[in-house]
Amino acid sequence: MAYTITDFTPEMRRRVDGFFTRVGDGMAAYLDARSRRGQIDLLEAKTDEELVRMGLTRDRIVAHVFRDVIWV
Repeated sequence: MAYTITDFTPEMRRRVDGFFTRVGDGMAAYLDARSRRGQIDLLEAKTDEELVRMGLTRDRIVAHVFRDVIWV
C-alpha cells in the first residue's frame, strides 16, 4: 500500500519552496558561468577582415566558440 502526503503544513511548504529556490538559483548561476554569449558577441562585433585574419567566417562563429563541446 502506497502512502503519500498531500497536506503540507505551512512550515513544510516554506521549507520545500526554499529548497527548490536554492536549487534553481544554483542552476541559474551555473548556466550563467557556462554561458558563451559574451564570446559570441565579441566575435560578431569584429569586421569580416578581422575574422578572416583569425581564420574564421561569420557563419562559423558559434561552432568556433563551442568547438570544445561540439564537433561540426
